[in-house]
Amino acid sequence: RDSTRLFRRNGAYLVPTILAGVTVSELAETADWMTPPIREKSRMVGPQMLAMARRAHEGGVMIAFGTDSGVSRHGLNAREFELLVEAGMTEMEAITSATVNAATHIEMPEDIGTIEAGKFADIIAVDGNPLEDISELMDVDFVMQGGMVHKNQ
Repeated sequence: RDSTRLFRRNGAYLVPTILAGVTVSELAETADWMTPPIREKSRMVGPQMLAMARRAHEGGVMIAFGTDSGVSRHGLNAREFELLVEAGMTEMEAITSATVNAATHIEMPEDIGTIEAGKFADIIAVDGNPLEDISELMDVDFVMQGGMVHKNQ
């Protein structure tokens, strides 16, 4: 509770990186290099991080998207969206955490975070509606960066 109050009082953003904790928890089931104490601690990390994100969201803490992708397999970063929704955010709140909130957190809302004239044209598109099924963001069909199309399928 004290942390939640401090975040709110100071206008601080939490970047929960739940995916890192969940990845470590999943590795605990198969990694032969983990010692028994490391394996036991690793199994707790994912659920604890998910619960922390849920408490922060319920407490009104501003959340910005992040994945700590050095831990998880590259290409699965969008799984963080699924985990944010599992932690209690709506699909729109999860998407906003990666756009508007992330841009504001890094003090660049005038350049990125929303689709507006004069901003960088960095956008993605998917076939389905991520507001109905956030896992749609796991299969990106269109990528534009700086106004140049890099993927269109």
